[in-house]
Amino acid sequence: MSTHLEAKNGEIAQSVLLPGDPMRAKWIAETFLEDPFCYNDVRAMLGYTGTFRGKRVSVQGTGMGIPSALIYCHELINDYGVKNLIRVGSAGSYQPDIKLRDIVIAMAASSTSGINNSRFVNADYSPTANFELFMKAATYAKSQGIPIKAGNVLSTDEFYEDDKDAYKLWAEFGILCVEMEAAGLYTIAAKHNVRALAFLTISDSLVSGIRSSAEERETTFSQMVEIALHTLVE
Repeated sequence: MSTHLEAKNGEIAQSVLLPGDPMRAKWIAETFLEDPFCYNDVRAMLGYTGTFRGKRVSVQGTGMGIPSALIYCHELINDYGVKNLIRVGSAGSYQPDIKLRDIVIAMAASSTSGINNSRFVNADYSPTANFELFMKAATYAKSQGIPIKAGNVLSTDEFYEDDKDAYKLWAEFGILCVEMEAAGLYTIAAKHNVRALAFLTISDSLVSGIRSSAEERETTFSQMVEIALHTLVE
């Protein structure tokens, strides 16, 4: 029995979008899905199921950070049989050519989190995206003329770091941007042999210090959600 989700059996689709913000989950459901209904409001972590292009899709808020996201991913996979999980979130750019409103797909996720240290002692586990989902996303984006960037991202446990220049070492090794959940999502998906992918909209740049407006974030977020939904139903 799930502890943090109150959905009945069959109410959650096998394919789920995972925004961190539960209100963003509500917005996605009401904007993109047909006949959405709310199956969860425990701790105000809203979850919805509806249809997109005739196929059932759910949207579940996960909160911020790997520990919170893993609670919901674990229950979605183990209690509700979810097979496809796509994170749709925001990120901060680490590279001068990764601009505001760019869409990044995380091919792999490095991390400052200790989530895998107890599993892989004195070793580094490298969580990666599912190849089939990644190819579907890239193919759809190209067909629609939507530019995307793809590569290694950083999943961090700290939103506000003491050292403002700490990002530069990661940037030197090709990390595209920073967010807070992808490494956890990719790890738990691999453990349970399900498929996962993370889309990220660049909302600010650590290189330039520029932040996008709320309106700009929503416009780009819509484009990212469009790609993610088509990835799930194509």
